[in-house]
Amino acid sequence: MRTEEFNFVLPEHLIAQHPPARRGASRLLQVHDGVLEDMRFADFLAQVNANDVLVLNDTRVIKARLFGNKQSGGQIEVMVERVLSDHEVLAQVRASKSPKAGSCLLLADTLEVEVLGREGEFFHLRFLGDEKVLDLLECYGKLPLPPYITHAAEDEDEQRYQTVFAREAGAVAAPTAGLHFDEALLQALRDKGVQIACVTLHVGAGTFQPVRVEHIHEHTMHSERFEIPQLTVDAIVQTRANNGRVIAVGTTSLRALESAAVSGVLQSGHGETKIFITPGYQFNVVDVLLTNFHLPKSTLLMLVSAFGGMDLIRAAYRHAVEKEYRFFSYGDAMLIERK
Repeated sequence: MRTEEFNFVLPEHLIAQHPPARRGASRLLQVHDGVLEDMRFADFLAQVNANDVLVLNDTRVIKARLFGNKQSGGQIEVMVERVLSDHEVLAQVRASKSPKAGSCLLLADTLEVEVLGREGEFFHLRFLGDEKVLDLLECYGKLPLPPYITHAAEDEDEQRYQTVFAREAGAVAAPTAGLHFDEALLQALRDKGVQIACVTLHVGAGTFQPVRVEHIHEHTMHSERFEIPQLTVDAIVQTRANNGRVIAVGTTSLRALESAAVSGVLQSGHGETKIFITPGYQFNVVDVLLTNFHLPKSTLLMLVSAFGGMDLIRAAYRHAVEKEYRFFSYGDAMLIERK
């Protein structure tokens, strides 16, 4: 398939720059049985059955962006992609000239960082001193908002670009379908009898990268870490036994589940995934997907097209543009039944 088949025209004013006034005050486009239905996100509760299981991604966004200087004095921006250990990270580095292995950086006027080398597009960095890198990022880093959000991170973003169920620090982008949920809705789902389970997939910056090759099979997928607890596997097995549905909150939850079930059987554990889901993929776990609206030519748009069907997802996106839904991280949501 050609990448251009996943392109669409999006008026700039439909890109949500700020979250809605409160969590859940969004619109919801339901896509099922070949039909598009306009709803409010508050209607989500009624669309979930008592014997369903809702799978959340409990990753937590870290303050991954740091600014500083090289030894030469040149300005530098560091965007942590992955925390490797208590003191080492992989990061993107923006500078007029790339720093060399063995050189040092001074970030946030305080943090001494040694450049150990390069691994592909990323730099391997070591934070000197005794403090753990996650603690240093929390203290000195800036929240890494997506490239299509034009303002610098504000106090509002500190709260709202993080899910209420975020637990495991390590993502550099939020699992945005989860941003719609507040504690009251989660409790209402539990009260209804819905099981709530978690996976962890640490979202990388590659999630925002468009596919730049002409044919999608030529694209190289970025790698992300994931973990599936045994409790989540057990909840899904029980749901299947009760004829319930597995509802993935976000493409990241879906990717984690499908990555752990490539053998055909869902297995607990942790690992790395480069799974690239495109039309024709055979889904093994997920029945329903809650997701936001995605970037043109993105791997995530290809994923939802595989899940809901090319023609129906094209129609849904045309409808969303026509009805002026809000797009991307702070935007509205879709609820899609598997084709």
